[in-house]
This record gives sequence, structure tokens and C-alpha cells, in this order.
Amino acid sequence: MKKNCMEHKIKSVYSGSIAEEMELEPGDVLLAVNGQEIEDIFDYHYYINEEYLTVLVRKADGEEWELEIEKEFEEDLGITFENSLMDEYRSCRNKCIFCFIDQMPKGMRDTLYFKDDDSRLSFLQGNYVTLTNMSDHDIDRIIRYHLEPINISFHTMNPQLRCKMLNNRFAGDIFPKVKRLAEAGIELNGQIVLCKGINDGAELEDSIQKLTDYLPYLRSVSVVPVGLTKFRDGLYPLEAFEKEDACVVIDCIEAWQKKIYDEYGIHFIHASDEWYILAGRPFPEEERYDGYLQLENGVGMLRLLTQETRAALSEMQNRKGIQNQLPRELSLATGRLAAPYLERLYQEIRAYTPEVTLHIYGIRNDFFGEKITVSGLLTGQDLLAQLKGQVLGSELLLPVSMLRSGEQVFLDDMTVEELEKALQIRIRIVKSSGYDFVRAVTGQEVAIEEEEADE
Repeated sequence: MKKNCMEHKIKSVYSGSIAEEMELEPGDVLLAVNGQEIEDIFDYHYYINEEYLTVLVRKADGEEWELEIEKEFEEDLGITFENSLMDEYRSCRNKCIFCFIDQMPKGMRDTLYFKDDDSRLSFLQGNYVTLTNMSDHDIDRIIRYHLEPINISFHTMNPQLRCKMLNNRFAGDIFPKVKRLAEAGIELNGQIVLCKGINDGAELEDSIQKLTDYLPYLRSVSVVPVGLTKFRDGLYPLEAFEKEDACVVIDCIEAWQKKIYDEYGIHFIHASDEWYILAGRPFPEEERYDGYLQLENGVGMLRLLTQETRAALSEMQNRKGIQNQLPRELSLATGRLAAPYLERLYQEIRAYTPEVTLHIYGIRNDFFGEKITVSGLLTGQDLLAQLKGQVLGSELLLPVSMLRSGEQVFLDDMTVEELEKALQIRIRIVKSSGYDFVRAVTGQEVAIEEEEADE
């Protein structure tokens, strides 16, 4: 048979799997399934779902095997590939005036400078994409495989302004693609990175109005303020938002929320937590977040953390899980944005467990600049410099958002182990939920988990 141009090297074969029975091995190359080239992981899963398969592979010695397989519908073959996407990651073709990657210093690890803009990662990992490098073929495949949700970076619904903001003369051409996705029933989410004097004010009003045309398939849109680091020399001049600006943004969004809710039963457009903090206003009630669809964009994170913390305390009290608490002193480091709110939540915990002393440190971001206040962009070196010599107790709690996904490494490549040694303290990484926060602070998580396991 003719060799296919799309080849995918097998990384591993699961024990007891169909692939092992067929004598497939790591290093073998998948060439085709049922005579079809496999473009990426979505093609692969689509074609192997069938009960009868013809799989073409090339062995390490160059010999090609054509395997006929009979299996259960949707049963997996039991292999993984060296490239989990089974294709090259697509990089961003834009030069956005607000791009955070362009605001990073030189000398960091290479992966931090890669600008992904891949619709497949939108489906797999929740990434937001601009659609500017998406072809009609890509749209066809999303609709064919019904891949959802697709998360879209709109920024503005003004085509000319979008071209300017993305520095791409084709950036205003995406709206027919969005319409096709919505008409095909593909679930969508959107985001707007707001830049002062550019896409705010009347432009924001116009964008929200036009985005409602995609309801109900466009389920939510977040509005987040642009992040500005100290490394902006030579970049487009952007200004930071002030308290008065945040009030105007919130008023605009909340007026639209009421109007849209009355008609569609959802709030749709959401301001990120940063706006409410900057404005000095209380966060919306839990029901106004529509199930927290925009958590990854910082919409409702602190409201959810508060709700979960209180629920965890109530649960522990009902189960008598916080009785006989031993004296305990520890510390927590976080971004300056969340620090005051975590301090308030600690006071609620302390009302239940007065034996616990928690020192909370809001870390100033010297690496990227003081305007960056979220914990996810803090570095090991800033943590070390500002925590050294502080009262830390027996343990230091750090939010998982500070670390590279799945690893024990900060943005500047300092490891958790290195920070532990430098500070001479045990570090515990805490997941983002209020339940994890309460359990880490009180030290009661083992007792609760054991009780839950017994039920």
C-alpha cells in the first residue's frame, strides 16, 4: 500500500489492550484507519469507534502491517502517541496590542513564549482562540465531530477595530465562522480583554449587543481588564484602569445582565473579579454567575471560594470534624489581589478553630511589576525575597495556580523543593476550592476523608 503522509508514532501500549494483543509496540507508526489518514486526535477517536477496523501501521523495521480488528463499539485500542494532539500545535498569527507574552522579559523558558491559537486546545483544555487561523475545513470538522465548547477571544465586534487590536488585517473576518458554529448548535463561550480608551465605553456596549445575536449557543462572555507588566517598552501605549473606570464597566455589564436575563434566563455577560475589587464593590450573588462558566477568566473565583469555605466549615461542624483542634500555626502566600479576601475567610475559619493561627502574605509582583496582582503570575524569587525572615509557622501554603501545570515549578523555573530549602519550611500546595483551603488550614482533611470513605 502507498504510505500515508500523516504518521503518528506510538508512545505506549496499555497492558491487556487490543493493541498489545495485535503485537503493537512503542515506536510503531500509525498510518491509517479504515483507509483514512488521521489528521489529529479527533480523527483518531472518530474512526476507531467502529466495531470493525482495518489499521495500517509501520513497524520499527519498516515492514507495514494491515491489521483487521473486531471489537466493541467505542472500545479503545489502548495506545498513546508521542504527540498527544497527533499534530503540531498551531501558533498565533496575531500581534495583539495587549498580548501578555510580548510583555515578558527575555531569558525565560521557551515554552512561555509560545502563543497558541488552536481550536483543538479550546475543546481539550479550555483555551481561548481568536479563530484567525481557522479554515473552513477546521469549522467543518468542529461541526462534524460536534466539538464543544469552543472558547473565542472576541475583544470587540467591530471588524475594523478588531483588525487594529489584533494587528491582523484578517481579524475582522471571523464572524461568519462564529455564525456557522452557532447555527450548527456548537456551544460557545467568549471573552473580551478590555483596553482603556480602545474597546470600552460605546464600543463595549455595541459588542455586547451584537454578541447577544449568538444566544443561546454563546452561553457566556467575560470582560477582563488588560494585564500590564513593566516590560512594555516599544509596545502599544496602554493605560491602567482606575476605580471610576471599573464602576462604569460594572454598571454597563450589570445593566445588560438584567436585560438579557429577563429575555433569556441567563446573565450571559460577566465582569471578572478584578473589576469589583478595583471598584470597591461587593461581588455579585452566586446565582448571577450562571454556574461559574467563566472561572478560568477570574469570573466568580472569590465568590465561589467564599461559598465553598462556608460550606466546608458547616460540613465539618456537623460531622464534629473540628473538635479537639490542636494548636497550629502556619502561613499562606498569595497574590495581592486575593490576600484581603483570604484574610476575611481565615477570620471565619478562626471563629470555628481559634487554636489555628494563619499568617497571610500578599506578595508584591516585583518580577512583572506591581500592576500584576494575581497569584498565578508570581515567581519563586519574589516569594523567597518577601517571605524570608517572616513568621511562617510550621508550614507554608501556596495555591496550585502558582505552578506550571502538573509540575512543582514556578514561572521562573525555581522548584518548590528549592524554595522549601531556602525558607527552611515545609510547603503544601493547595488546590483552588474552598474545601481544600479549609482542610489545609485546619489540618482536618484526613479525618473528613476517612469518614467520607466509611459511608
